[in-house]
Amino acid sequence: MTRSSSGERTLVPPDVLDEPEVFQVLDYDGNLIASAPEIEEAKLRRMYETMLLIRLLDERMMILQRQGRIGFYGACTGQEAPPIATAAALEDRDWIFPALREGSAMLYRGFSLETYICQVFGNAGDVTKGRQMPSHQACRSVNQVSWGSCIGSQIPQAVGAAWAAKLKKDDVVTVGFMGDGATSEGDFHNALNFAGVYKTPSILICQNNHWSISIPTHGQTRARTIAEKATAYGLPYARVDGNDILASYAAIKEAADRARAGEGATFLELVTYRIGAHSSSDDPRVYRDEAEVVEWKKRDPLARFHRFMTSQGHWTEKEEVETRARLDEQILAAVKAAEAQPNPEIETLIEDVYVEIPRNLQEQFQDWK
Repeated sequence: MTRSSSGERTLVPPDVLDEPEVFQVLDYDGNLIASAPEIEEAKLRRMYETMLLIRLLDERMMILQRQGRIGFYGACTGQEAPPIATAAALEDRDWIFPALREGSAMLYRGFSLETYICQVFGNAGDVTKGRQMPSHQACRSVNQVSWGSCIGSQIPQAVGAAWAAKLKKDDVVTVGFMGDGATSEGDFHNALNFAGVYKTPSILICQNNHWSISIPTHGQTRARTIAEKATAYGLPYARVDGNDILASYAAIKEAADRARAGEGATFLELVTYRIGAHSSSDDPRVYRDEAEVVEWKKRDPLARFHRFMTSQGHWTEKEEVETRARLDEQILAAVKAAEAQPNPEIETLIEDVYVEIPRNLQEQFQDWK
């Protein structure tokens, strides 16, 4: 509230503040409209190739799901830029606490494509032994933590890990991803409040893809932007074009540098769009106007980055054709190898969960066998 000239108290309307601008480096045609972050050409090429890989992989895995060869899949079509920008901007020792659409960060960090696909099949080649839903990849070898489907639970985990690192005087950075719907959860409040109070070395990233499954953003929050929610917790924030991989990289790199320098947490809203369905179990035509999808396809992050790469001489159309063919072959080979893996051993149901397996579980396991 503010005090008027007459001394009476008056409420401040929620729309008196200017809406934060969306930070961009590239326009929708891939042209530079701001200074590009300093990224060596080899890294730019790696970023682009990983974006292309996950786009082609998602297309293939959705086909497998429709054929009944896998049970579930969550594609990230249209949202490739944020996780890959994150992996590129961080150091390999930093930790990522993902939501549903950040698995590609593992591939950027060098995780095996075959093992990545094995997780979708839930077979013996899966490092998590088939215990997780498909598209919930994780592995300690690339510092990516397992994600649960309970919305928002990974946010306080990311902040807690950052707090532990700070106590140990380890300058590692943690990243906690979330969707726009997660910002209406209690875990979001708990995490940002703790991060603000204790200045944890964390980056909290909301991929605002405009839909919490079938609920549009305006249907689950009255805040004008997701970004400004950070104000209540005393955190610096930015609203970034999440379909612009260079803008995303710049914002995440700045936040990582702040965290590593002991300046605390940052909250980023990366504005993007879920081109496809929420998952293979969803039909967005029931709740979403297709005209909206058509408009967002014009901002396709892969096409946009491709135009930048070619215009700057970092990529050629010949390389595009050859790389697509090579990646398609790699994907097909990885799928074939993954699909040939046997089911996990029965013992994996109860091993390495307890130091000593409880007697009742041992008995149940023996009866079941």
